[in-house]
Amino acid sequence: MYDSPPFMQPPILPAQGGKNRFLIGLFSSHVLVPVLRWRLKLQVIGGLCSGSASSGGPSGAPSAVQLGTMAARLAVSRWVAARAAARRGPLVSCWRWSSAVADTVYDVVVSGGGLVGAAMACALGYDVHFCDKKILLLEVGPKKVLEKLPETYSNRVSSISPGSATLLSSFGAWDHICNMRYRAFRRMQVWDACSEALIVFDKDNLDDMGYIVENDVIMHALTKQLEAVSDRVTVLYRSKAVGYTWPYSFPMADSSPWVQITLGDGSTLQTKLLIGADGHNSGVRQAAGIQNVSWNYDQSAVVATLHLSEATENNVAWQRFLPSGPIALLPLSDTLSSLVWSTSHEHAAELVSMDEEKFVDAINSAFWSDVNHTDFIDSAGTMLHYAIAFLKPTKVSARQLPPSVARVDAKSRALFPLGLGHAAEYVRPRLALIGDAAHRVHPLAGQGVNMGFGDISSLVHHLSTAAFNGKDLGSMSHLTGYETDRQRHNTALLAATDVLKRLYSTNATPLVLLRTWGLQATNAVSPLKEQIMAFASK
Repeated sequence: MYDSPPFMQPPILPAQGGKNRFLIGLFSSHVLVPVLRWRLKLQVIGGLCSGSASSGGPSGAPSAVQLGTMAARLAVSRWVAARAAARRGPLVSCWRWSSAVADTVYDVVVSGGGLVGAAMACALGYDVHFCDKKILLLEVGPKKVLEKLPETYSNRVSSISPGSATLLSSFGAWDHICNMRYRAFRRMQVWDACSEALIVFDKDNLDDMGYIVENDVIMHALTKQLEAVSDRVTVLYRSKAVGYTWPYSFPMADSSPWVQITLGDGSTLQTKLLIGADGHNSGVRQAAGIQNVSWNYDQSAVVATLHLSEATENNVAWQRFLPSGPIALLPLSDTLSSLVWSTSHEHAAELVSMDEEKFVDAINSAFWSDVNHTDFIDSAGTMLHYAIAFLKPTKVSARQLPPSVARVDAKSRALFPLGLGHAAEYVRPRLALIGDAAHRVHPLAGQGVNMGFGDISSLVHHLSTAAFNGKDLGSMSHLTGYETDRQRHNTALLAATDVLKRLYSTNATPLVLLRTWGLQATNAVSPLKEQIMAFASK
C-alpha cells in the first residue's frame, strides 16, 4: 500500500497544537470530503435513473455533460480538501496506512538509559508478568563497561535509601553492588552554622539508614542485569529519538494506535507505552507538550573525593547549613568521604579553581567555624534547649564532631548548577514520565535518584497488575494510579526541600531564630523524626 493522499490522511493533534486548526483539519477530511462524495454518488444514481437516448446516450446512461459536471465537482471537492489540509501546516503528523514492511512494535520503550531508565528496563525485564513482552531501552551514549573497579573513587555518588536498595535487589543488581563497593551509614547529623541547633537521625537497633554508592558502580550492576535478560530487553546504544508521533485519543481507520518513534538514523519503531527517563531537559516531555514548572537556583554544587586526616569507622553522613548553602560529607570508606557543597555560582567556581591547600582549609572551616554565630541566637537556643529538657526529658543522641579533611583527590573537583522542576502531568495516554524527566530536586535531601527509583517501584506495580489482567499497558486506567501515587510523595518532598533551601540561605536574625527553635523541637520529638526517616527511606 502507499501513503494515503494528503486530503485523506487523518490529522493528529500535538499536545501543543492549536485547537482551531485541528478542528478545521478534522472537519475537512472527515466531514467535508465524505459529504461531497455522497452528493456525487446520488447524482450518478439520479443520472442513471433519468437518462434517455434524447439526452445524448442510451437509456440508463448519463450524458457527456453530466459526466463532465460530476468530474468537475469531484475535482473541486478534492481541491477544497487539499487546501484545508495544507492550511493545517506543520501541525499535521500522519500515520502511514498498513504497508508490506511494518515498523517493529514494542510493548514498552524506555527513552533514556541513565540510572533510572536502565533500572526501569531491568525491573520490567525481570517482572514475571512481562515474560512475553518486548521491551526496548534507548540510550544516547555508548555502552559503559567497567571491566575492573578503579582504585580511585568517582566524584559522582548517590545516597541509596533502603527502599531503593530493595528495588535493586528485586532484579539482582544489588548483589553486584555488594560485590563491588558501597558504604553504609547508620547515623545522620544535620546542624546550623548560625546556631547550636542540630538534629540527629539514627535507629535504636543501629540498622543501616542508607548507602553511599558510586554512580558508575550502580550503572555497571544495571548493565550486567540487562545483559542477563537480553532475550526480553533490547538495548540500543548511541540511539537518539528525534521525533514522536502520538496516536489519536479515539480510534481511526487505517491509523496506528501506538506511539511512533523516529530515531536519529531515520528508522522508525512503535510502542504501546513510551516511558520518558531522559533527564530534566526531557525531549519526551517537551514533545508531548507537558508543562514543566521549573526554576534555577542561585547555587551550584561542588563535588570532590576527600581524604580524611585519620581512619575512622566513618558511618555518619554529615550536613551543615551555611548561609551560602548546605555542605555535606558522605562516607565512602574508613579514610575517604565524598563532598557535596552547594554554594553560590561565584564561590563554586572559586572553590574548583583554588589550589588544594586552600580548598581543604575552606572545607574544614565550613564544618568547624562559628563565625556566623551571635550571642543572641545562642542564648535563645540554650533557653529552648533547657525548656525542652525540663518538659520532656528524653534520651537525646549526643553531638558528634565531624572528621577533618587532609587532602583532595586530584582532578576530582567538579561543579554543576542546581534547580527545581516538576512536570504538571506524569502521564498521558501511552506515555509515562519517571525520574528527572518528571521532577528535579535540590541535593540537600539526598533524594534525587531515590525519587526516580520510587517512580519505578510504583509504575512497575501498576504495569505488572495491568499485564496480569490482560489490559492495555498504555491505558490511562492504571497510568493515572501511578501518577497519583508519585505526585503525592514527590510534591511534598519537593516543597519541603525548597522551603529548607530558602529558609537556610540567610543569616537574618528572625529566620535564624525560627529555624533554630524548629530544629531543636523536631530533634526532641522522636515520633516526628521516625516519620521523617520513614518517608525518606521509601
